[in-house]
Amino acid sequence: MPMSQGFKDRLFPHLPAIAAHYGTPFHIYDEVGIRETGHHLQAAFADIPGFREYFAVKALPNPAIMAIMRDMGFGFDCSSVPELMLARRLGASGDDIMFTSNNTSRADFAAAAAEGGCILNLDDISLIDKVEQMPELICFRYNPGNRRRGNDIIGKPEEAKYGVSHDQIVEAYQRARARGAKRFGLHTMLASNELHYSYMVQTAAMLLELVETIGRELGITFEFINIGGGLGIPYLPGVDPLNVAAMGEEITALFVDFKDRHGYCPALLMESGRYMTGPHGVLVTTAINRKEIYRTYIGVDACMSALMRPALYGAYHHIEVLGKDGSAGTEIVDVVGSLCENNDKFAIQRELPGVVDGDLLVIQDSGAHGHAMGFNYNGKMRPRELLFGQDGSVRLIRREERPEDYFATLQFEDKVLKL
Repeated sequence: MPMSQGFKDRLFPHLPAIAAHYGTPFHIYDEVGIRETGHHLQAAFADIPGFREYFAVKALPNPAIMAIMRDMGFGFDCSSVPELMLARRLGASGDDIMFTSNNTSRADFAAAAAEGGCILNLDDISLIDKVEQMPELICFRYNPGNRRRGNDIIGKPEEAKYGVSHDQIVEAYQRARARGAKRFGLHTMLASNELHYSYMVQTAAMLLELVETIGRELGITFEFINIGGGLGIPYLPGVDPLNVAAMGEEITALFVDFKDRHGYCPALLMESGRYMTGPHGVLVTTAINRKEIYRTYIGVDACMSALMRPALYGAYHHIEVLGKDGSAGTEIVDVVGSLCENNDKFAIQRELPGVVDGDLLVIQDSGAHGHAMGFNYNGKMRPRELLFGQDGSVRLIRREERPEDYFATLQFEDKVLKL
């Protein structure tokens, strides 16, 4: 959602000093807000034994942020070898890590098995025979096909490249067991940025029903179900946030019913990323140019290499001009960067207070899939990241990229294959 009043109260009085000290642009993250969200999530599911959040590293892969998650008792959802490396450098191993990849290579499997292993979540039945040593605990990602509807962002499950099909799922566990698996989990991921909590309740019900079916056919029990990520945040002002308390209450009731009927219940896992950090980060940038042609363009010193969601998805990110509330007048503008792409725009025909060179613009909800989705097209560099600590300090947690980083991969031992 547009940043909380608490985050504003903590940040805005100090923002000019922070910008003067570090220079713009930068992403800055609010530790207090992240921890509050984590505690609310834990409280919502406190009555389900074994509940655990696995932070989706892809949302914000910074060790300082991940250390906060680990301190709260969360695990890590990883989908690549570098994400595994980040988690392990923080001391995570084994059941602390869920490795969910797709189109997985043998090298990826080898990395997953190293350094204490992880919970291996296989995305396809064909991958069973490509795992060199089947771990004792195995999980499969389930794709229900046309039995469920994906939400507007993630699309139809039957058109998604992810997961084991309904007709394959029993065989998948059967084959994994034949190769030595003795403990089992079940995973799915059907939504992205979902604000209707009932969708996630339906997902939990679907997985519990499937656990019953597979358990009955194969005589196995499941240690956990993982309903995936996809918990949404309201980027637009005035939109109601996800009702996590109601979601927790209704999913807990499903687990109580399951235990009453079966004498046990699996643990509940989820892998929220955006929900955990998205509202607790902002991109701060300085207005540097004003262009008046067919439209008014406000040029800033950040570009879509720092936040590409508006260009990639047409996503809305709320913008405030520090120290201006519109009482002195507003105007309709496009807020743009310097990339040689016409979709390098943070806002299109947005009503903002009058902006002049030197104003600080606060582009909100950049705490997930912001810096992480950056790139270097046009030779643009990604900005620094800062953490606003719960002790009131502001510290650098990733420096800005520099030209020497951009050119580093051009320094190599010359190798020529003569044909």
